[in-house]
Amino acid sequence: MSTSSNGIGRLVSIFGIHPSYLQRAVFVAVLSFLFFLAMMFAFYLRQQFGYFLLATAFLIVYVVTMFSWVIQRKNLVKVYQYGIEYRKFSCKWSEMESVRKETERQREHIVIKSKDGRSVLIPASISGVNELFDLIHRYRSA
Repeated sequence: MSTSSNGIGRLVSIFGIHPSYLQRAVFVAVLSFLFFLAMMFAFYLRQQFGYFLLATAFLIVYVVTMFSWVIQRKNLVKVYQYGIEYRKFSCKWSEMESVRKETERQREHIVIKSKDGRSVLIPASISGVNELFDLIHRYRSA
């Protein structure tokens, strides 16, 4: 396993984005690309500017979806032996003031607040939010 450079120990577990969110993004990307190709073909056949505008709109949807898909794949919650790391938030177990699970629109997310006032919201799009919450409490109480 790897060792963190900020002194939070050995890497124990990694929680990534839930596969259903990635599948939705891939579905939208493939569908928008197919519509882009269809509109470009229609523009080629009919030479009407409306088809070109539709093709451009579908291309923009495709590019934005692919960009967000790449960015979302980097959202990882890393649990270490002595702490946790999510995006730019890093905190040791002893520095955590509170960890609570909140439900918003039937989706659970985790809010972690450190003793120095920093806080982070781990969204429901992370795979295994309940297991992550249990793991955090297990390491905090140890």
